[in-house]
Amino acid sequence: MADQPPVALPSRAELLEEYDIITDDDIEEIKDALKGGRMADAASKIMENLQALENARLDIAVTGESGSGKSSFVNAIRGLGDEDDGAAPTGVVETTLKPTPYPHPKHPNVTIWDLPGIGTPNFQSNTYLKQVDFCCYDFFILIASERFKSNHARLAQEIQMQGKRFYFVRSKVDWDLEATKKRRPQAYDEEGILQQIRKNCQECLKAENVASPRIFLLSNWELSKYDFMLLEETLERELPSHKRHAFLLALPNISLEILRKKKEALQKQIWKLATVSCGVAAVPIPGLSVACDVAILVKSLSEYRKNFGLDDDSLHKLAEKVNKPVEEIKVVIKSPLAKEISKDVVVKMLTKAGGGALMVAEYFASTVPIFGSLAAGGISFGTTYYMLHSSLNEVAEDAHNVLIKAFESDV
Repeated sequence: MADQPPVALPSRAELLEEYDIITDDDIEEIKDALKGGRMADAASKIMENLQALENARLDIAVTGESGSGKSSFVNAIRGLGDEDDGAAPTGVVETTLKPTPYPHPKHPNVTIWDLPGIGTPNFQSNTYLKQVDFCCYDFFILIASERFKSNHARLAQEIQMQGKRFYFVRSKVDWDLEATKKRRPQAYDEEGILQQIRKNCQECLKAENVASPRIFLLSNWELSKYDFMLLEETLERELPSHKRHAFLLALPNISLEILRKKKEALQKQIWKLATVSCGVAAVPIPGLSVACDVAILVKSLSEYRKNFGLDDDSLHKLAEKVNKPVEEIKVVIKSPLAKEISKDVVVKMLTKAGGGALMVAEYFASTVPIFGSLAAGGISFGTTYYMLHSSLNEVAEDAHNVLIKAFESDV
């Protein structure tokens, strides 16, 4: 790793806010263990929380009428093209005959379900939810490529009555825009056309007794455009915290805002991983702390690389999408972490982290009261925190630069 400037440590308030994603009972147990110097107990409780967060399942149901672009949306939200390995089959006729799960290629705990088209002879709205196993899904995406009809409205009302959330997505708006531009090039007004589409969708649903429908306008081919970020923000706001975390990390890296949110989510895990390392260091078994630090770092740094799309597969797909040589995109990558993450690389990094580790350990012990008992595990805590914080900054910056280089704009 290149020489690093001092780590920008979080404020005391920011640190305490990061407890919000753990239950109140867990917080009290962790605080009690830390105050009492029982680092192993605190580490064990935090490890349980980390495992629960990592294993949190998220099941998203995608439905709509036949030919509305359901399967293409399933692929797009997973960061895949229609011809990629593992993609949902697409076509001009209904290709989904039963609920079909498509696990995220990098986050298998997140599954997008491609449901059969509503309104087909075998799937009518009055029996649809029972036929597709309604209880399996966290929320529903209802897609239409033209107008929302009575089938969409009845299904939405039934979902609402059974206590789950749904979101109306109007797909293929790029097709409408392109068709309008060809027909009326002189009078073309993209924003005005989008407003007309949204208004028409709302009026159709209101006519079917759906009150105050929210419509998200999307293109499956250019997911970063139109209302995708608004949909992402809505889901982020309305999902439970553990499912929000899974959803956010599984999003395709299509905008700088998504990269920023991923970095923010991963930053909130660093003090937990450092405390686990510290707790192991407090157990008097020679070599155990170093082995734990290396294992935590190898796993976490590999996940950073994957989550930010710096692995070879992701970079090649991005290059293909923007029609550029992958070497042209890779040229902006500075961190060695984007190229190789192994036990040997991590051990070399650990030997260079001493000064930063001491700074972090002293800061936590003096600034945050519940970390005042770091004692024997202080260096282990500081080392792990410093390494993860510095590495996350490096990888996130590389991902930021890669995206700008790929699209030649601040996407």
